Amino acid sequence: MSETPREAADASAPSDPTGSASPAERVARIDELMSHVWMVRTFLKHCDEVEDDEELQSVVRDLYDVLLAVGPATAEGDVTAYLKMLKKKRKRLMRAAALFAEIQPEVSGHTNFAMAARSLTIASNEIDQLVS
Repeated sequence: MSETPREAADASAPSDPTGSASPAERVARIDELMSHVWMVRTFLKHCDEVEDDEELQSVVRDLYDVLLAVGPATAEGDVTAYLKMLKKKRKRLMRAAALFAEIQPEVSGHTNFAMAARSLTIASNEIDQLVS
């Protein structure tokens, strides 16, 4: 019996994403994951459903706040400041991801929304591990 793509991805995922990675390597991976956060935020910001949903609006605001907070450290290439700021904003990111995953079925059952919730959950969970 062959494994599904999800099982293959789970099997190849490192059990300890921080492993022996240097802070610069961790920030590089986090920055890749932040591109997923950005795309989910942009998708939600421009969807019609956000206009009348205060919880969805709060998800969009919280994601933007996290992204904006690490911007200066990203621009300066300051790994220490990046990780320090992200540690401060980690709870906000995790709370936004959890809220979106919770309300997504109520907001829309469309595949785009389901995939956005999945993408945000995966990215935020790995970011959380890398920041720890």
